[in-house]
Amino acid sequence: MPGPFGIGDLGPAAYEFADFLAGGGQSIWQMLPLGPTGYGDSPYQCFSAFAGNPALISLARLVDLGWLHTKDVDDLPQFSAEQVEYEQVNALKQRKLNQAFAEFENAASQSEKRRLAEFKNAEKGWLSDFALFRALKDRFDGVAWPKWEREFALRDPRALQRARAELVHEIAEQEFLQFVFFAQWESLKRYCNERKIRVMGDLPIYVAHDSADVWAHPEYFHLDADGNATKVAGVPPDYFSATGQLWGNPIYRWDRMAADGYSWWVERFRAAFRMFDMLRVDHFRGFEAYWEVPGGEQTAQNGTWVKGPGAELFAAVEAKLGKLPIVAENLGVITRGVEAIRERFGFPGMAILQFAFGNDPQGPSFRPHNYPRNLVAYTGTHDNDTVVGWWTSKPGEGSIRSEEDIRKERELTREYLDLGDKPIHWVFIRTLMASVADTVVFPLQDVLGLGSEARVNTPGTATGNWRWRVRGELVTEELAQRLRTMVIVYDR
Repeated sequence: MPGPFGIGDLGPAAYEFADFLAGGGQSIWQMLPLGPTGYGDSPYQCFSAFAGNPALISLARLVDLGWLHTKDVDDLPQFSAEQVEYEQVNALKQRKLNQAFAEFENAASQSEKRRLAEFKNAEKGWLSDFALFRALKDRFDGVAWPKWEREFALRDPRALQRARAELVHEIAEQEFLQFVFFAQWESLKRYCNERKIRVMGDLPIYVAHDSADVWAHPEYFHLDADGNATKVAGVPPDYFSATGQLWGNPIYRWDRMAADGYSWWVERFRAAFRMFDMLRVDHFRGFEAYWEVPGGEQTAQNGTWVKGPGAELFAAVEAKLGKLPIVAENLGVITRGVEAIRERFGFPGMAILQFAFGNDPQGPSFRPHNYPRNLVAYTGTHDNDTVVGWWTSKPGEGSIRSEEDIRKERELTREYLDLGDKPIHWVFIRTLMASVADTVVFPLQDVLGLGSEARVNTPGTATGNWRWRVRGELVTEELAQRLRTMVIVYDR
């Protein structure tokens, strides 16, 4: 989102975007995970599967509450309007949030203090461990938890008790920041829901090694005696990467999770459905079988497929939470077993129009004339180039598309879409709107017709991702009207 603080947040611009969606007849706002990001600023490598990202807290809203003063937000550096500069943004946000916490401690009303206490009690299942984890992480200069002093890394009870006493102020600040994040989030979500917009979250299958989740529950992960991962996650070589993707997340001990009725997963889904109206479950195929790579490998090539928990996991969660509004990200090497799980629970799968015309093995099923109704179809996702960037791309380093591949892909695309000289991104959007897929979703970059400069993520690369910001002046009433017209024409 645009705004003066260097990064999108839960403030005015987010509400304006909800108004744009409503004006354009859109009924779902899908977003990436909102957790506190760690290495590489990736929302898929968060310090917690339950916490919110303090960098997304709106400082303007804190001024409204009196926890910051207008002068506190007058001295801002000149941030880029098109890229998040994380180092500078995080430094600024941390300073201002420290001030807000100090003001809250000094001047909060009894009612505000009561609401904080109620929040802490409601979220104690994860919040206590997370706040201590973040306080200890700061104490140890941000290094990954296996490198902390051994008694803290391995959670010696006496050491933790001592840390809670010594870091009482730091822990209280972490709890406060989560309280503020979720208060702001709930307000924005309510605003969306009042405008008939459902918010779709994103649930990564794995959690980051350097997270409160792994630190607090090492028994659920393949770790050695020092806390290092002995088996890590990734995917084999595919359309995205010739050497596969080595994510590095520790693999779950599914046997132990099954033994206690998947209680950790039940609580994770419960928390996610409190935040979101529906969820895209990332790497859904990993629940049926997952690519396991020995710890210490440099690429994902030397892995093996291992059976996952399958339908048993979703049956356990459904038994506790009821029918699950899930979209299954069923991309990649998909087997009959993966589809059987999805069909048993009625989860719609995904189709990516960018993959419909090239060498992807799923290509024919991504062509709209083959769509089933129970499907969420995309022009592209956060892992793709934009449609315009894809259409104008050339073979590059690490790409498995040759010049001949690209020529054939473009030939088929032109013929299939009857493209002529129409803008490729609008043809993509119209094609999906006209399809029988129950749900269609477009990245904002594709609605705006932006090129590769607006790409969010390049899989297999560790840095330089997750930085794109939209310029506010590009999101116009005229654009909303164009979308609304298509919605009416195609009965969306």
